[in-house]
Amino acid sequence: MSQTDIALLLADAADEVEIGIAPVQAVIRGGRRRRARRWAVASVTALVVAGTTGALAVTGLPGGGPADRQAHVAKPPASAEARHVYEPQRTELGRGTYRGKEWSVGVQVWGAPRNEAEAERQFEAMAGLGLEPAEARKPADLIGKISFFATRGWGDHRPQQVMFNSVEKFERYSGKDMESMATRLGYGGESSGRLVIGMVAKTAREVTCHWKDGRTAVAERTDGFSLRTMGSAIRSIDGFQGADWFVCTAPAGTSFGSAEVTK
Repeated sequence: MSQTDIALLLADAADEVEIGIAPVQAVIRGGRRRRARRWAVASVTALVVAGTTGALAVTGLPGGGPADRQAHVAKPPASAEARHVYEPQRTELGRGTYRGKEWSVGVQVWGAPRNEAEAERQFEAMAGLGLEPAEARKPADLIGKISFFATRGWGDHRPQQVMFNSVEKFERYSGKDMESMATRLGYGGESSGRLVIGMVAKTAREVTCHWKDGRTAVAERTDGFSLRTMGSAIRSIDGFQGADWFVCTAPAGTSFGSAEVTK
């Protein structure tokens, strides 16, 4: 094929495209959004457009330099370790003292396994911590799901899960949305209903817990330490999207009545 034939073919192609910087950039951007097997097609189209202008080169376009191309090089998928599949992200929600022993509440967030091999290893890691994911009778049930656990510990006892679930995506809380439950501070009957754990919208700044004897406790948003030692706080949880968590503790002689977002 002669140079004249090639020029005619390029001219025919030019009749069907819009010439200029913006269309070329649009073609390039579109190619970057497509899967790798389609990049070659997008690249050919971009070169045809550039050739018909007689003055544009793909590497000379704004945003098309070496640094830009490097930023759009396909990256390898994140490893299971980076996604916290085998070791969860942990956040302490609250702590205090009951009958001379320390109680604590923590939240764990486990990343979603992508295949059965990852799910089996995650299932074993959870079992090693005494955790049982929600509605997961076999490892394969965890594929594609994020699991989270709120655990309560007291003294030398092994922490126990008290709120937990496995979800494909986090539910987004808004306004005064909330979910809560009451459990024990220790292991005696007297402590039943004195520890309240729940979730609220990320915009919530204050939760008021009402006790059966008419008294209340206020959990305020904090990233510090002092409020957590008082037994009531709202905190953001590492790896947990869509909501924050709170904890309240009732005084001796009473137990949980209700809770509400008050600010």
